[in-house]
Amino acid sequence: VQVVESGGGSVHAGGSLLISCMISEYTYRPYRLGWFRQVPGNQREGVALIDDEGRTTYADSVKGRFTISQDVAQGNANGTIYLRMNSLKSEDTGIYYCAATKEDNRPVWWLILRPDGFPYWGQGTQVTVDS
Repeated sequence: VQVVESGGGSVHAGGSLLISCMISEYTYRPYRLGWFRQVPGNQREGVALIDDEGRTTYADSVKGRFTISQDVAQGNANGTIYLRMNSLKSEDTGIYYCAATKEDNRPVWWLILRPDGFPYWGQGTQVTVDS
């Protein structure tokens, strides 16, 4: 499984960004996909997850501001997930990592608290919000 993020960058507080993640071997259902973020000195924290049934979960700090979505092409083993980030705050700054797990029935509300539950990770993309 390959996981490759794109997007990110710098934005002023209150602005918006869209980050994307291409995941290979996407269609091994059931799957769980999502975004985690990390700042230096802190542990990696869950931001938003989505599963093959379209169920989503979000960290309390981003609810109402961030939206996770997915694009699965029929007959294509690759897929893409997105994270639309609106009303960005300085505390949203960090490296955003895309993560994936396949053939996994664990609920997203449980997995968002457990980054060690994901075996596949991207290299990360930097998001910087200037106050």
